[in-house]
Amino acid sequence: MRRRSETEGARRTRLRLSYARRGMFHERQARVQVLEELERQARTFRTDEDLYPLRVPRAPLSLHDVIARARPAARPVLDPLALRQRALLRLDWDDGSAWELWVAVLPSGLKLFCDSGDEESRVLASGGRHAGDDTDRQFLEMLSESGGHRFGIEMSGGAPARVRTPIADREFLTELFVHLFEMAGAEDSVRAALARVQRLPPDRSDFRADVEAWLSHALR
Repeated sequence: MRRRSETEGARRTRLRLSYARRGMFHERQARVQVLEELERQARTFRTDEDLYPLRVPRAPLSLHDVIARARPAARPVLDPLALRQRALLRLDWDDGSAWELWVAVLPSGLKLFCDSGDEESRVLASGGRHAGDDTDRQFLEMLSESGGHRFGIEMSGGAPARVRTPIADREFLTELFVHLFEMAGAEDSVRAALARVQRLPPDRSDFRADVEAWLSHALR
């Protein structure tokens, strides 16, 4: 029997699949190169009695700089969010701006705690080798209680319109945001946001209760 010639449509489909597989391979290769560079950088992070087992760079480490160092001539440039293993917290505001905390995992198993805003992505700390250990909470607690200063950043802006997180512990989240808002001086923005979504005025005598009420509306 004679073999049928490949139709034009089948040929195009085969080529698209080939390009897609090639693109996936190049992205995996790029991720490996960047993660190896991050592994080298993480060895220089430092710690102290309050931070341990977390470690921090001397200043937040720009992922764009790490990617450029690991792959100086590569095009297209790898998106830092391609390194994200899982999300910790995402805040969205009505003006379209957003800020996210997320985790990358190095080949050694070490976790990197990273953040991404509208213009940059950075490594803030490292620590822990297991998804279920307590370093996630320790990182978030220290971030909120210091207003970000312990990790070289400054928290600013009013109450976000939406909060997304895999963390199910509402008590923990309430405490987290109480500290964040108090350190950022954003108490009035929380009460203003709350006033827009509920009939009763916020209780100015109990900020924690206001945060709890605000979170029930903002959490997605």
